[in-house]
Amino acid sequence: MNWSGGKDSALAFYKAKKESVPIEALVTSINQSTDRISMHGVRKELVMQQARSIGLPLEMISLPEMPGMQAYEETVREKHRQLKTQAFTHGIFGDVFLEDLKVYRESLLAKDDLQCLFPIWQMNSHDVVREFIAAGLKAIIVCVNSSYLDKGFCGRLLDEAFLAELPDNVDPCGENGEYHSFVFDGPIFTEPILFTKGEIVFKEYAAPKQDDCFTTPKTEIGFYFLDLLPESTA
Repeated sequence: MNWSGGKDSALAFYKAKKESVPIEALVTSINQSTDRISMHGVRKELVMQQARSIGLPLEMISLPEMPGMQAYEETVREKHRQLKTQAFTHGIFGDVFLEDLKVYRESLLAKDDLQCLFPIWQMNSHDVVREFIAAGLKAIIVCVNSSYLDKGFCGRLLDEAFLAELPDNVDPCGENGEYHSFVFDGPIFTEPILFTKGEIVFKEYAAPKQDDCFTTPKTEIGFYFLDLLPESTA
């Protein structure tokens, strides 16, 4: 399972398990300079807690902060090849409607004779979030793109009130990168993930060109990040 720790990967996991897909590992990309999930900014310790509560091993792909496309693919494919030697055959993804990304994932995994599954592909965006909520899954917003949402949306629970207040130009799933979430409770876990809200910080990043999603900047994009502080379950 390609695991971001957010709502889309959690719902895809939930639906795949309901369909008796035998998921045996979670795979997460970690920013090696910050020890956090790429883009979401969630600490590695919290993702490890998610994996323990789900009851699956966590395979981590360590990436530099802004990898070039070649370096990215070489690192990811190394992990794919490692998993293939352990008899893994498929990767599962929580993509909803970004066709280019879906094709890219299929092409990348096919290089190592692996296939892709997309349990929530082409679901209506409103339906994705409402099914997530109806399933009893719970998430907190940990990152928002300031081009779409203000700081006040960061740190809110993903619920009907949050959806109702989203501007018209924001996809309910945040599928265009408008926001990211962290899932902390629900039927996929044996126990909730405990955390304390830390500070909200603002960071700007170089926006990539359309044809290279990892490098060449053309402008700056600002994001608000909520730092979640792990709490002991003892």
